[in-house]
Amino acid sequence: MADEPQTDRLKALEKRIAAAKKTQVQPAKGEDHFSGAELGWRMVIELTTGLLIGLGIGYGLDTLFGTMPVFLILFTGFGFAAGIKVMLRTAKSVQTQAPEDRAGDEGS
Repeated sequence: MADEPQTDRLKALEKRIAAAKKTQVQPAKGEDHFSGAELGWRMVIELTTGLLIGLGIGYGLDTLFGTMPVFLILFTGFGFAAGIKVMLRTAKSVQTQAPEDRAGDEGS
């Protein structure tokens, strides 16, 4: 008999928790995600940055060693490859987030 008041209190607490969960504010749709244009510019900047860093390193090494086109071409290629790799990583992370977003939108 002493357990009955506690179970009533527990049930009341569970109801209050369920009501609080229903009234929680949902974040704005797309608030922490990139739009298509933002994602495109991000990828262009990543590729360009990789190219420029590779170009700078290659030019610096060529001036240092006096072998003008060798390191410039080599490191520009490395910079391009690094830029592509970063772009693919970004695209993969956006792609893995997309199914979660679609699943949340279908329930609304």
